[in-house]
Amino acid sequence: MTATKSKLKNLLNKGVTIYAPESVHIGDEVDVDRISEQGVVIYPGCRIYGNNTLIMNGVELGKEGPVTVDNCQLGPGVQLKGGYFKSSVFLEKSSAGSAAQVREGTIFEEQASIAHTVGLKQTILFPFVTLGSLINFCDCLMAGGTSRKDHSEVGSSYIHFNFTPNHDKATPSLLGDVPMGVMMDQPPIFLGGQGGLVGPCRIAFGTTIAAGSIYRKDELRPGRLLMETVGRGGSVPYVTGFYRVVKRTFVNNINYIGNLFALRQWYLHVRPLFISSKFSQQLLDGLIFNINAAITERIARLEAFCEKLPSSAEMYRKSMHDNSDSKLLTQKEELFQRWADVKDVLKQRMDDNGDIAVRDSFLETVQKKAKSTEKDYIKTIQSLEPEMKGQGTSWLQGIVDQTMDQVMALLLSLR
Repeated sequence: MTATKSKLKNLLNKGVTIYAPESVHIGDEVDVDRISEQGVVIYPGCRIYGNNTLIMNGVELGKEGPVTVDNCQLGPGVQLKGGYFKSSVFLEKSSAGSAAQVREGTIFEEQASIAHTVGLKQTILFPFVTLGSLINFCDCLMAGGTSRKDHSEVGSSYIHFNFTPNHDKATPSLLGDVPMGVMMDQPPIFLGGQGGLVGPCRIAFGTTIAAGSIYRKDELRPGRLLMETVGRGGSVPYVTGFYRVVKRTFVNNINYIGNLFALRQWYLHVRPLFISSKFSQQLLDGLIFNINAAITERIARLEAFCEKLPSSAEMYRKSMHDNSDSKLLTQKEELFQRWADVKDVLKQRMDDNGDIAVRDSFLETVQKKAKSTEKDYIKTIQSLEPEMKGQGTSWLQGIVDQTMDQVMALLLSLR
């Protein structure tokens, strides 16, 4: 008997529903003890790979088309209806439509969902966030909303532009933020269909971007309607690697990384309060692995950007001659020269717990609340009193602010 047949037989004996088992392939490395027997359904044509793959109770794979799962962790009630899923985490009742491609560094928190034909990588969706169809939304973190009826949403045929003509990906966009977003009480964000966001951007809670708009700016004022008209056509000289602006790119990247640091602390200290089984611990392990990977990715992409700045400065001097902006040149030179120091600060900040007294007071309240909700994560967090939510937000925002302050203290030209 082949390894696949042996594993299939084991799963069937456990009570897993597998339609047309002869069409399902399970890798030799898959640990079937990490696949629940309770309510798991696997439809024809599915493939399961990876020694860290976890499939919890009530998961359905392949209802609309074949699914490939490779080293993903799937929480209770997750539905992956068709597509390819690699090194990603899906929390309770999150879902993906057919023809999805979801790759490394992606996290779906509770009840987050995407419709058909969506591509994601290094994407973090907070609870309830919903993406329509025909979307490319890599290198983003999106929060906002309070329920499945009041959720942040990305309209169909939307693109997050995450690769620049200068061949870099220092382009992560933050829609909402971590310190307030984790409390699940903020107004939703809506990105209208047939549009796009040119990263790196920061967008406040309650923002609506009109359908058809390609948005290139930051909007930190909440509750705004943003509209962009089609720009005028033209043909102008262009040189790859020129970089006319570097401060905004750098600052937005550091802010994004600071938010990931805050989310990491949330995963390390708050999420463990809701563990109720061996499987939920393994799911949490997947979350922490992915947030660590996301941080590593963002630092590497920012480093690649900074390493290009000396050649960019030289191009700029030759092109602009006496019209050169001395401040821009200084910024490019300083970012390159001080990058090693910035990187050291980021490495140190990754393990910073923030204000421990504030954190511990907040955790004590969450733990008490969790007992009364039978460790229901969403009910617990949403039931916190405003004062306690403010305390949790203050703890996390302190992590973001300290990251920004320590990095910017190294860079005189960016102040």
